[in-house]
Amino acid sequence: MELFGFPMEQVYLYTLVAAGALTVLYVLFADIADAGEGLPFFNPAVILAFVTLMAAAGYVLELATSLSDLAILGIAAAAAVVLDILLYFFVLLPLSSAESSIAYTEESLLGQVAKVIVPIPVDGYGEVVIETYGGMISKRAAGFDNEAIGQDRQVLIIQVNDGTLYVRDYEPIFSTEKRI
Repeated sequence: MELFGFPMEQVYLYTLVAAGALTVLYVLFADIADAGEGLPFFNPAVILAFVTLMAAAGYVLELATSLSDLAILGIAAAAAVVLDILLYFFVLLPLSSAESSIAYTEESLLGQVAKVIVPIPVDGYGEVVIETYGGMISKRAAGFDNEAIGQDRQVLIIQVNDGTLYVRDYEPIFSTEKRI
């Protein structure tokens, strides 16, 4: 059987290459093409995955079997539907509900404990590092009451103003260290 004057193997191969290229472009520019919340199976990622899987299965079946073209098309479509459903429920759906950003706001830093990595002089600036679930954040810091704070001290973030953290020396209530 031929479609548009091409043998079915070529049609499947060209479709596979085109759908694969469109999938790569969609992955790169998904934020621009995002149409919002709609019917989940009309998501471009789901449609492109279906076309890619169907073309791949059809191409392999055309080369490996001697079934009729309509049987191969039916088997490829059925396999693509099953694999697409699995892809949607086990990959795309969990990814869409996952936390989409590791960004933080300056207000979210208030009340957190940080460690001084560059000493904070009187009426000057030093640097602190804050451990978050997204990694380490390094920020400029100054003493809240213009006091000096030494390196490797733990500090509590009291205020944030224009990207500068204003901190105070922090002593935990329940400390495991013995003080002399």
